[in-house]
Amino acid sequence: MKLYKTERSCISAARVDSQLQPKAAGYIRVSTEEQVRGGVSLDAQEERLRAYCAMTGLDLVSIVREEGVSGAKHLESRIGGKQLVSLAAWKKVEHIVALKLDRIFRDAEDALRQTKTWDNAGVALHLVDMGGQTLNTASAMGLFFLNMMAGFAELERNLTAERTAAALAYKKSCRQAYSPTPFGFERSGKNLVENASELATIQQMKTWRTAGWTLRHIAAELMTGGVLTKSGGRKWYASTVRHILQNDLYCMSLQVDGGVDPSQ
Repeated sequence: MKLYKTERSCISAARVDSQLQPKAAGYIRVSTEEQVRGGVSLDAQEERLRAYCAMTGLDLVSIVREEGVSGAKHLESRIGGKQLVSLAAWKKVEHIVALKLDRIFRDAEDALRQTKTWDNAGVALHLVDMGGQTLNTASAMGLFFLNMMAGFAELERNLTAERTAAALAYKKSCRQAYSPTPFGFERSGKNLVENASELATIQQMKTWRTAGWTLRHIAAELMTGGVLTKSGGRKWYASTVRHILQNDLYCMSLQVDGGVDPSQ
């Protein structure tokens, strides 16, 4: 009988301790590209988060998983991200835990705006692995370092985008092949060679656009005429027509006289 009471007391004490522990929600994410490259898996991230919460005395009540979702999207525009924000807004949790900054934020403005909202609501963000160190925005120093790192992360992303754009512009100017092969050209080793038939189609598209045709009208006319897309499909979209008309690769191959800018 005494043993039974002791067991009940231990169970009750455990429940009380659990109720007193600060509630936390974990966020784990991988993008499609990272899945292909075999990056840090969702399960591996979850294991790190659970170990961190156990070590710091946080009660991990929810794990939000996002698979195949780009970090470039703002947090609230992601399905899981919206769920995470709701958990904090409805006072279900007091702490948000993620493995790294780029798991939850890629955009500095989004990171600073959201963490400020959480800070005002008394919700702290924890980053488990920041170069071997942990970061907690519950402290002034932690919030300061988060602001700095978010800015540096976006700077690096923008610099990478600039380098990529410059490399693509160089390839276009030298008629070097790039992926995907653009309509109007074919690959010949590392170079692009003109496809006369497709370039004639682009010339006609530009003529129609100069005459005031809408992008949807042009797409419909191409389908009516049985013109195939670069992938061999028969379905043309206004967005595809716009992309072709705005590609500066064709400036060296085509001339359009007068009228409105056909790419607009």
